[in-house]
Amino acid sequence: MSFLPIYLTGLGVILMLMTLLWLLSLRLKNSSIVDIFWGTGFVIAGWLFFVLTPDGYIVRKLLISSLVTIWGLRLSIHILLRNWGKPEDFRYQKWRQESGARWWWQSYFKVFMLQGVLLWMISAPLLAAQFSPLPARMTALDFLAVLIWLVGFFFESAGDLQLSQFKAKPENKGKVLNSGVWRYTRHPNYFGDSAQWWGYFLIAAAAGGWWTIFSPVIMTLFLLRVSGVALLEKTLETRPGYKEYIKKTSAFVPWFPRK
Repeated sequence: MSFLPIYLTGLGVILMLMTLLWLLSLRLKNSSIVDIFWGTGFVIAGWLFFVLTPDGYIVRKLLISSLVTIWGLRLSIHILLRNWGKPEDFRYQKWRQESGARWWWQSYFKVFMLQGVLLWMISAPLLAAQFSPLPARMTALDFLAVLIWLVGFFFESAGDLQLSQFKAKPENKGKVLNSGVWRYTRHPNYFGDSAQWWGYFLIAAAAGGWWTIFSPVIMTLFLLRVSGVALLEKTLETRPGYKEYIKKTSAFVPWFPRK
């Protein structure tokens, strides 16, 4: 089977799962469940591509499938625990209020199909890394990719853990977390997420998939300009001490605090 049919099969599976998730969201009256599925969706896509590419170099196939599984399941579990027992995310609540009675079907396209198509597009390196049987050895790019992935995983997982522990203490309500990895970047979780996708891309590039560079670019732009840094900072800029935090701390790429 050639690349395109496998890639399109991935699209079909992802959109089918998103449709089922949409039906569940109607019953729960909560569109936020799509965020929980985001990481798991890539895990499913990665292993689907693993099965459909029997001629790929097995070590590289196992490497990228394992890395995306660790990343995706950790992210899904983290969001599940964070959202458990809480109302629908404020972004979806706003859209629900604006759409009124039309939200039940608009959410299918505006949330679930949109995120499904994005998930599919971004998953391209997961297939490109597994499709080619050559080079049938680990290259310098593979090892560089793992190093970048490890840095990203550390910042994302440590950032989420430290923020959860910070929020769990009532005395920290309204305060700004500026210690740990948050001392070096205002968004360690978003930086870590982006770094890991650049790692996946480099593994794909080692197998000839240089053209999939659009994947980490899209992911990084969304984290910076759409659903990540830009959106979150609008809700935090009025918090006491946050302007001072902005002046001292790098927005995205970790760096030493400015004096």
